[in-house]
Amino acid sequence: MAAVRMLSAACLLLGFAPFLVHGVPPIWTQPEQVHLSYAGVPGSMVVTWTTFNKTESTVEYGLLGGRMFELIAKGSSTLFVDSGKEKRKMFIHRVTIIGLKPAATYVYHCGSDEGWSDVFSFTALNDSSSFSPRFALYGDLGNENPQSLSRLQKDTQMGMYDVILHIGDFAYDMHEDNARIGDEFMRQIQSIAAYVPYMTCPGNHESAYNFSNYRNRFSMPGQTESLWYSWDLGSAHIISFSTEVYFFLEFGLELIFKQYEWLKKDLEEANRPENRAVRPWIITMGHRPMYCSDDDQDDCTKFHSFVRLGRNDTKPPAPGLEDLFYRYGVDLELWAHEHTYERLWPVYGDKVGFCVFNSQHCPHLPSYLSDMQSHFFVLFFLVGIQWKCRSTICEPQGSSTHYHRLCWLQGKDRQVPTKP
Repeated sequence: MAAVRMLSAACLLLGFAPFLVHGVPPIWTQPEQVHLSYAGVPGSMVVTWTTFNKTESTVEYGLLGGRMFELIAKGSSTLFVDSGKEKRKMFIHRVTIIGLKPAATYVYHCGSDEGWSDVFSFTALNDSSSFSPRFALYGDLGNENPQSLSRLQKDTQMGMYDVILHIGDFAYDMHEDNARIGDEFMRQIQSIAAYVPYMTCPGNHESAYNFSNYRNRFSMPGQTESLWYSWDLGSAHIISFSTEVYFFLEFGLELIFKQYEWLKKDLEEANRPENRAVRPWIITMGHRPMYCSDDDQDDCTKFHSFVRLGRNDTKPPAPGLEDLFYRYGVDLELWAHEHTYERLWPVYGDKVGFCVFNSQHCPHLPSYLSDMQSHFFVLFFLVGIQWKCRSTICEPQGSSTHYHRLCWLQGKDRQVPTKP
């Protein structure tokens, strides 16, 4: 009788076994969404990745051709709780590798003894001011229909780029489906961003929950949660900033003033004679452009652009950025947002400069470039051109007119225009 009772109990347990198995959640210790960023310090690189359970944060790496994983760098993770209905949790891991040899190639993987990523490689950035880096830059790249993604993946595999600049608007949108869209987008770009530094700035599509997905998922230089920062590469000082502080005032009007003061100090430092002599180019990247020719009622279509001229409807009035960038001699401004490609002549105050570029009579005017949606493009710079102005549109005139590639972006020797 006792044997029958024991057999019945065993059968009962076996009957409930599938339910018991289904009730155990999976273990999420495998690293994913691996991406690199430049820490802003020569000889360094930041590796960022995600797990859905807490683990150690370790990168094992070594020189290509040497002993694999002979070097170890440790970091830490932070818990990110998405603000969607499910309150999904993930752990964002960050490890900063230091002491890298300029232009040397390293192999690495990241994770812990509970799970390691695939093996990736990267080339440490060259810290020479005569280095001619190669960029790919774009904005507004989504998880669905990312038309440029396969091209970028293939080009990265061919070693075409040193740095990627993503100028706002990711995934469309990272917070959607309780941040699962963000997860999948970060998986998509891993095939690019795990091999070259993926440098970013925020766009309007990152605004949900006070830009929380953007601020938590990326690891840019400085202590501003990747909202604004600067770094040096080759002969350029590159500044990334947030245009969105002018539009999402519910997250704090003070952000406009904090960013403005930071920009002013950064530009002052970049313009110290000893710094400008080494890095004569100052380049900015922000999501919403100051100027455009579209007819969609965006900020750039309005004469009183918030980004360009500031806001008079706040107390105190918020300063715009055009005068600041003009005063400190910004050379090139990179934008996104409009889903159209435009390349503008040097312009200030809604007017194009009438002069021969490279001439001492030419005022220092920035050039503007905004992107087409999700498309790779090559930058060109215009030199030796006399401008014939027609409203805000200019045409080059004269038989000597020519286009000159901005070769430092293409990895070749370039002709440096004389500074006004």
